[in-house]
Amino acid sequence: MEARLTPKEPLKIGWREWVGLPDLRVGAIKAKVDTGARTSALHAYHIEPFRRGGALWLRFELHPMQRSEARKVACEARAIDERAVRNSGGGVERRYIIRTLLKLGDSSWPIELALANRDQMGFRMLLGRTALEGRALIEPGRSFLAGHRPPRLRQWLAWVALEPSKALP
Repeated sequence: MEARLTPKEPLKIGWREWVGLPDLRVGAIKAKVDTGARTSALHAYHIEPFRRGGALWLRFELHPMQRSEARKVACEARAIDERAVRNSGGGVERRYIIRTLLKLGDSSWPIELALANRDQMGFRMLLGRTALEGRALIEPGRSFLAGHRPPRLRQWLAWVALEPSKALP
């Protein structure tokens, strides 16, 4: 049985939050908190399975900025499972699952993420109830209670607005 560290006082979060995924080199991504979703999901495309040391690994790319393809992050992560997951339209899809570190406010802990193409969705990431269980209280009428957009991200967004062609990889 895996030991769970529970904070003394639950983290108060809103219906959307800025989170980090340091293992994937994503300093900030806006996540929608979705207690209707059991599993958290991350926008990923060009998902390529490969073997490393006998284990299944995945190469994939993601666009961390909502409604923007200006920035691309190339990632690698070990696949821990492939599961049938119900999508937002009610259909069942097979998705790869990875485990990665989530940074939310001043706290961080490992979570499971389903990789899915979320290009048509409003948020590049969903934070499901399993990732938050025993750790957070959600105030559905509020946003960004764990912290506002990181300063470096604000600088990057301003730079992209001035010179969008330089943001492309």
